Amino acid sequence: MVSMQGRDSSQQWPGRGGRGGGTGPVDMLRAALLLISLPWGAQGTASTSLSTAVGHTVPLTGGRYLSIGDGSVMEFEFPEESEGIIVISSQYPGQANGTGPSPTLRVTSLDTEVLTIKNVSAITWGGGGGFVVSIHSGMAGLAPLHIQLMGAHEALPTVIEERRDFCIKVSPAEDTPAALSAHLAHFSENPILYLLLPLIFVNKCSFGCKVELEVLKGLLQSPQPMLLGLLGQFLVMPLYAFLMAKVFMLPKALALGLIITCSSPGGGGSYLFSLLLGGDVTLAISMTFISTVAATGFLPLSSAIYSRLLSVHETLHVPISKILGTLLFIAIPIAVGVLIKSKLPKFSQLLLQVIKPFSFVLLLGGLFLAYRMGVFILAGVRLPIVLVGITVPLVGLLVGYCLATCLRLPVAQRRTVSIEVGVQNSLLALAMLQLSLRRLQADYASQAPFIVALSGTSEMLALVIGHFIYSSLFPVP
Repeated sequence: MVSMQGRDSSQQWPGRGGRGGGTGPVDMLRAALLLISLPWGAQGTASTSLSTAVGHTVPLTGGRYLSIGDGSVMEFEFPEESEGIIVISSQYPGQANGTGPSPTLRVTSLDTEVLTIKNVSAITWGGGGGFVVSIHSGMAGLAPLHIQLMGAHEALPTVIEERRDFCIKVSPAEDTPAALSAHLAHFSENPILYLLLPLIFVNKCSFGCKVELEVLKGLLQSPQPMLLGLLGQFLVMPLYAFLMAKVFMLPKALALGLIITCSSPGGGGSYLFSLLLGGDVTLAISMTFISTVAATGFLPLSSAIYSRLLSVHETLHVPISKILGTLLFIAIPIAVGVLIKSKLPKFSQLLLQVIKPFSFVLLLGGLFLAYRMGVFILAGVRLPIVLVGITVPLVGLLVGYCLATCLRLPVAQRRTVSIEVGVQNSLLALAMLQLSLRRLQADYASQAPFIVALSGTSEMLALVIGHFIYSSLFPVP
């Protein structure tokens, strides 16, 4: 029978005479091969599709029924995404020679993202008995095992022996050149992105022509809107992501990707949406710049807190160089636009005339590019992360607007604060995940920023179209 609790995967099989309890030649071959290989700590195979573990020697205490190999190893190493077996020897009286009741073994992986238990079969051989445990390794990491030797012929099964000192270490497979070429579609390697950079630079210069210096001075004297943005971006949104990860029971890597995404503010399209939806463009540019600067401190702090809460032990690398590059890519073209506005007013008017259609085309191109780059990552996406990803921009918009309304900010500033909290910098989140995690984990975790980016852009486009239709039907006098 199969026993499952929560997200742990455990399987319990009877001993002799029960399901999977036979002693056929395949079981005997598996046991012989593994028992030969384990005492020397060598890596072997039980069949062409099965791999066994490399053990790390740690002394074990005596007086126990269960052991693995010669009893000198507690940790076994497997490559990621592979099948394998472990033979657990049992010295329980009567099990080997059939003179006593046959116990059963329950094996539970305490981290099913790293390791799953497929099958547990009882076996006997000339001088002893035990169990063959079939496993499947997933992502790289450490999976402790919970092993219970259960008594038989009991109304209520009793635990004869319980072990928690064995674990499986799943080691990452090395990236091959073929794998790297197959993943050329990563966001940072796509050549189309570099072709768009000059166009984006010109577009940002156009936004610089929209900056009002008097408004900027006012924001320095009354920074409440920018403080509200920081509150929503670095406190409320990561907390929302964490709660949704718990509600939908997302795997650790995916939950981490979602939280990192919601902790990465300053989305590049935010000032475009502020312009198209009647917001304050000067405030939008200022908030994006300030939040990007703040990300150098708040992003590592948020990552450390939620990684601990999720029990994720990987070292997360904040891409400071990419953050600085983003700051320069905001500050330089905006400053050029401000200079053009003051020195070349006619050229400034030309840029302002093309800013909306030009930005709209770039937005559609960015949406198409994001889909093309993320299609291989999103191939196996599941419904829970899609549902959560769709809600992230909507919740951000609502949180930002409510915070701004509480301070009774002007309508244009309310819209801008709402957009700044609702639009996430998915490229920054992707960079952090790709730098911090192994390829398999990084691609899995990257589903979150891609889904948030695609759903956020689509939802904002829907708002823009709705706003345009409403403004056309009910023009403001």
